Amino acid sequence: MAETMKQLGKFSKLTPKSNDAFQAWNAIAFKEGALSQRLKEIMAVACAATTGCDFCLDLHSKAAKRAGVTEEEIAEALMLATASKAGAAFAHGANALNAFDGIEDDEYFKRSYMPKMMELKSLAPEDFKGFMGFTMTAGTESTLTTKERELITTATAIILSCPYCIDTHVTNAKNEGATKEEIAETVFIASALNAGSAWTKAAPALKNYDK
Repeated sequence: MAETMKQLGKFSKLTPKSNDAFQAWNAIAFKEGALSQRLKEIMAVACAATTGCDFCLDLHSKAAKRAGVTEEEIAEALMLATASKAGAAFAHGANALNAFDGIEDDEYFKRSYMPKMMELKSLAPEDFKGFMGFTMTAGTESTLTTKERELITTATAIILSCPYCIDTHVTNAKNEGATKEEIAETVFIASALNAGSAWTKAAPALKNYDK
């Protein structure tokens, strides 16, 4: 971690304007707003698990703990991220089946494709049952509210670029009382964590110039 911080510190000299703008954006993204700072940090942990950024996981799990987030809440967010990655692959199964069936359509996403996913139930019944058992359970733990769970999963769905998942979880969040402002802030947390994963992974490249 210390070595990563040392390398990332180089950005302040190498690309000072971009670095300052990036840091300012992150500070704004995590300010208390329509979403609480507590929920933003929980969301950030789930997003970091989705991007696979160890640095971000370390940073935001510590920040979440300082914000009063419990270990149970973090564990639930991590399971939601796990379920989200599984769900995104499952959802794109509709496109895989369309391709196999030779359906020629220029549109990648349509709500009308979603029932196609259910064909997987008859094609791979045991796999389908196990998948549904996990993803449905991960979405019903009780430490976070239903609205919080849907907002967290919206953030991970945005990172995963899954239009089916975004459509489902934004709709669910709205039905649970989420406002458009909350959705907007969720978008920027996902965006910040996606950018952060690229930023932190720059450390090995910068280290090469120390040799």
